[in-house]
Parts: sequence; structure tokens; C-alpha cells
Amino acid sequence: MARPWYWSKAMYDLIILLVLLTVGYIFGQINEKRHYRSILRREQQLRSLLLVPSRFPPMYVQAPQTRLVAANVVISVDFFKVFVAGLRKFIGGRMRPYESLIDRARREAVLRMKAEAHKLGANMIFNVKFESVPLYKGQRNSIQSVEALVYGTAIIPARPPVA
Repeated sequence: MARPWYWSKAMYDLIILLVLLTVGYIFGQINEKRHYRSILRREQQLRSLLLVPSRFPPMYVQAPQTRLVAANVVISVDFFKVFVAGLRKFIGGRMRPYESLIDRARREAVLRMKAEAHKLGANMIFNVKFESVPLYKGQRNSIQSVEALVYGTAIIPARPPVA
């Protein structure tokens, strides 16, 4: 007796692909939402530390000490986003799966830089610069990770003398 068409090897492969895509999508969304919640919480904690893109500090700032602060982060893309981005290459349009990846990487790098400046006692970071680099891997040079680097000059105010 012959097997029906739905028992073919191709059908098994299709089912496995769909299951992997579904699992990748679910866990990718859970991790991304968890990371965004962490980012929002830390942004609230460090919101008093100002970032100024200007090359020079504001005129009213008397900075007895400055320090270079920098941070970088590498965030990897999940399998589902790679699959969807591969489909988007054929269709065209915005690469939304990678937009959230870059947004998370930049915001995480800024938070790490702010945390470093906060440890130094800084109240402002000026001349803030961003760099982003896609990291390629694979046969077709598909993006697998994104590195974000942010750096700036922290202004550390003078401490009042201890009596």
C-alpha cells in the first residue's frame, strides 16, 4: 500500500521548518521583550545623566575633570529574523527585523556608557558619537550580529572640600 502524499519526506521537512520557525519566533520575541524591559528600567535610573552631542561642553559648565567613557555591545539576531530578512530581500522594503536589533544594540551601548560615567561621578557626557558595524557570517554573507560602539567625554564636577 502506498503512503499518502502528506507522509512524504518533503512534508516532514516542511513541518520541521515550520516548527523551528515558530519556536524561534516565540523565544526571540520573549528575549527581545525582556531586553527592552531591562533597557527601559535602566534608562529611567540613568535619565539624570545628560548626553550632549555637541563637540564642546555648554559654556556654563565648569569642569575640573573630564574622562573618556565608552561602551560597546554585540547583539545577535535570532533564526526567525534571519529567515524573514531573507524573504524581505526578494520582496524589498524596510528590514524591520534588523531595525529592532540595531535599536537594542545602540540603546544598550548608551546605557553601558552612562553606567560607566555614573560610577565616575559624572553629571554630563558631551561629544557623544555612535558607531555601528554589522557582523557577517555564512555562505551568503548574511548579517548574524550587530556591534554598536558609543563614546563621549564625561564631565566630572568638583567635589566640595571635606571639612
